[in-house]
Amino acid sequence: MSRVIYWFRTDLRLHDSPALQAALDLKPEAFFPLWCWDPNYIYKHRVGLNRFRFLLESMQTLSDNIHKVNNKSQLFVVRGDPVLLLPELFKRWKISHLVFEKDVNGYARDRDREVIKLAEKAGVKVVMKNGHHLYDIEEIVKKNTTGKPITSLKTLQGIVSSMPQPPRPIEAPKSIPSPVLPGKKEAKDLQSVLAEIHTSLEGVPTYHKKPGPPKVDLNSAELGGQRKKDGKVTCYETVDGPDAPEQKKEEHFTVPTLGSLGMDPKSCGAQEKAAVPGGENEALRRLEEKCKEKGYMATFSKPKTSPSCDATEPSTTLLSPFLKFGCLSIRKIWYDSIDAAKEYKGGNKTAPPENMEGQLLFREMYACAEFAVGDAYQHIRGNSISRYMDWYLPTEYGKDGKPIEPRPRGDEVSEKRLEAFRAGQTGFPWIDAGIRQLRLQGWCHHLMRHSLASFLTRGQCWISWERGAEMFEEWLLDWDPNANAGNWMWLSCSAFFSQFFRVYGLATFPQKYDSHGTLIRKYCPELKDYPDKFIYAPHTAPLEVQKKAKCIIGKDYPLPILDEKAEKAVCLNRMKTAYAAKYYGTSKEVLDGKAEGILRKQHGESHPQPPKENPGTNNKIPDWAKAGVEATGATGKKDQKASASKDEDEEEEIQPENTDDHDHEEEQEEEDEKRGTKREAEDEKKPKSNSSSKRGKKA
Repeated sequence: MSRVIYWFRTDLRLHDSPALQAALDLKPEAFFPLWCWDPNYIYKHRVGLNRFRFLLESMQTLSDNIHKVNNKSQLFVVRGDPVLLLPELFKRWKISHLVFEKDVNGYARDRDREVIKLAEKAGVKVVMKNGHHLYDIEEIVKKNTTGKPITSLKTLQGIVSSMPQPPRPIEAPKSIPSPVLPGKKEAKDLQSVLAEIHTSLEGVPTYHKKPGPPKVDLNSAELGGQRKKDGKVTCYETVDGPDAPEQKKEEHFTVPTLGSLGMDPKSCGAQEKAAVPGGENEALRRLEEKCKEKGYMATFSKPKTSPSCDATEPSTTLLSPFLKFGCLSIRKIWYDSIDAAKEYKGGNKTAPPENMEGQLLFREMYACAEFAVGDAYQHIRGNSISRYMDWYLPTEYGKDGKPIEPRPRGDEVSEKRLEAFRAGQTGFPWIDAGIRQLRLQGWCHHLMRHSLASFLTRGQCWISWERGAEMFEEWLLDWDPNANAGNWMWLSCSAFFSQFFRVYGLATFPQKYDSHGTLIRKYCPELKDYPDKFIYAPHTAPLEVQKKAKCIIGKDYPLPILDEKAEKAVCLNRMKTAYAAKYYGTSKEVLDGKAEGILRKQHGESHPQPPKENPGTNNKIPDWAKAGVEATGATGKKDQKASASKDEDEEEEIQPENTDDHDHEEEQEEEDEKRGTKREAEDEKKPKSNSSSKRGKKA
């Protein structure tokens, strides 16, 4: 008879779980539903309170659902590194099988490889089943004959078209065996089970003592994380709980608390109550509600949804956090959305990539790219698909070749811009509202994310996408190692997408969706009384308007940290230079550390310069920020490129319906170059200013 540990990870559900079904098919005499509270995620990954809270709620829902099926069972949460804990459990519980859902991405890849070795050494058979993705990511990558990682939906679709269709979802199990220790009979109730299993772990070293916390805690307040300044991580003082000081002494194997992570909503600026509650039950409820709207599912087009929305009333499905943690089966959302769309009798039905199917296929694409590239996918150096740009504040590396944590400080102008961006104090309301919403709720619309990424990287600040990816890693509910870095590469035009001349306008873009500025008034309340005319650019409002709105720019709300138009022109010039050089993260010049100097010599830009009229702390509006005044570069001279009367190229850069195919990248770049040149030619026909600055020359 088999004795099974089912190891839950990113599959916090009972419905449609191929791995869970495989475990139950073993007809085990003892079944242990296990979660390892892994310290790698607590200390070595950037995770903010909102995502931790979503995870804890999802774990509790799963535990409750297991208990409903078998009142002598629950989710058994053990605290420690699975590489150290699992061998102890194999031995003490006489385990014959370890079963889990396959995960080939990010940290899980190396962790699982090590666990499999340890299981085999202990004589434990490992069973893995695909379930986190529609297709087996490893199999897709094996079938890719292009010789390059998959970076387009077209390539992915070509490969999966020859693979079997994903099976229809299966029901949740009607019964789950009890956890029974070797030589013991089935306990009479859950409390007896908990007591027996607690006793079985006597003598297992606690992580708090051995090996102990790492020297660098990425979530500490000192490194900008969301742990309280005096917050202590107490969840590793025992192997099976309870966690001081919030739980009772007899509560073993319970879900940890935010307090045991040294976090609370108030100290880190999150909402007291989650904007998006976690768990399988909530996931299924949301999916069911959306599928009742047949027309919504049939005509869903993600690029056309409005970014001016809140997490409580999203214009998209907001199911991504539930997919990330596996509270919702990807096969269920795939087939339920298809079935709902089929029942719709109206017109204007959408197709991939805009519709739900297309969005889920993008998820597969990013997973394939990450698996093919490996750990370097999270950075630029060593990343074969990421173009090299001479970004400010790039990741620094030690002599051992590993990223230095914490990152050494870079040039002061960029550091201050990054700090203002992180705090939602850039002086650009659309950007600031997005950051504040993200920190408060753990979510913002994908087009808002696009605006944030564009501004920080190729749009204005020229700061490495790695820094933005780190922020999103900390704040997003739906962060995963594939889509997060993938989207930042996409939006910085480092990979997946190459139309770098398309830049989001900081006022023109959001005005298309909401001229009233609803999101601004909610998340930047200091601006709530501004007229619609100035809501996206309050620094252009006359002083009388500012006084009437009881918000003086430069005093009650910051002046813009940079000249939007001039910096855009500079960034376009740098992008053109970088694209011409064709450096990637694996290029010799990049690995040798020479690429930055080469590019900066070619485009003539070194460190960023603040605007000549530095706003400082007073409320004087610099000339370049005044309404009706032509944009100027850092030298104060007029910039013909930046002062174009119509911002055609910056008004939108919606998630493209057609991504550039990596296999035909050179052809795509030539086409993009022609389009960019055409735009420049159109600009040349416009009235020219008498002079131009070096920082303001055309790209």
